[in-house]
Amino acid sequence: MATVKANGITISYEASGNPRDTPVLLIMGLGMQLIAWPQDLVDGLVEQGYYVIRYDNRDIGLSSKFDQFRKPNLMLAYLKSLVGWRQSPAYTLHDMADDARGLLDALGIGRAHVVGASMGGMIAQIFASRFAGRTLSLTSIMSSSGRRGLPGPTSAARAALMRGPANTADRKAVIDQAVAVFRTIGSPSFPTPERVLRGNIERALNRSVNPAGIARQMVAIVASGDRTPLLRKIACPAMVIHGAADPLVPLACGVDTAEAIPGARLEVIEGMGHDLPPQLIERLLALLDNHLRGNMTPDIAPLIARRAGSGTHQQ
Repeated sequence: MATVKANGITISYEASGNPRDTPVLLIMGLGMQLIAWPQDLVDGLVEQGYYVIRYDNRDIGLSSKFDQFRKPNLMLAYLKSLVGWRQSPAYTLHDMADDARGLLDALGIGRAHVVGASMGGMIAQIFASRFAGRTLSLTSIMSSSGRRGLPGPTSAARAALMRGPANTADRKAVIDQAVAVFRTIGSPSFPTPERVLRGNIERALNRSVNPAGIARQMVAIVASGDRTPLLRKIACPAMVIHGAADPLVPLACGVDTAEAIPGARLEVIEGMGHDLPPQLIERLLALLDNHLRGNMTPDIAPLIARRAGSGTHQQ
């Protein structure tokens, strides 16, 4: 796996496609490594003519860990957020946006399309607002503005995230618990096949495990607060994609994000939860192709049909 020194840390990344093509930077969400981006999505973007860069956020995967900071008390951080008390994070989402800029600098890339999912969408929002000259377009997927008053996770989603495996030393128990979490927050109309889901979890566990880093990322989200003022400054073409059945970051959060970004396009996918299931890859590729090429026509059916007819990435 390739690495660069950027923003004072080591960032692990993977680049796919022709470096002469237009760059697309993919930013993944809380606790998720770069391999969480579906390979079919990456391959599809390369086929569309893009140079795709995905990377491990700080404190996760093979990028630098911040073990000099102890694992935070998540319950205390949550209570502080409820009453508006100041947090003491190891870093913020703004620092993570600086990581993204540093990665592009290290790779000699001036401007890129920026695509983020969940927490990655939050980082992408900050990037697009602060580094307008570096951003060709923004795509925020299943994310939020962080504005106070927006609905939070359902009780089932919150419980699934807070419930750990019975025995952290038991690999099967850890995998079973992770499967239960993804089943709870995933797309009800597009369930990921069990074999695929377990395989993804096993690959992630084999590559890296850092629970303390996930906790520090969670505090970074809480500490970074409301991004609405930043969203209002975004001037590049922006698209917000959100699942109508998202139990972790409800649809209202996506609607709010789109309303805050001038001229943003909102795409709501019925039956989609808080994941990127195999059954939706072709639709997501069509939406991205439409958006990244500057074609804001809402009817993407011809694009989906064209890709399906080509025989690529069929599930």
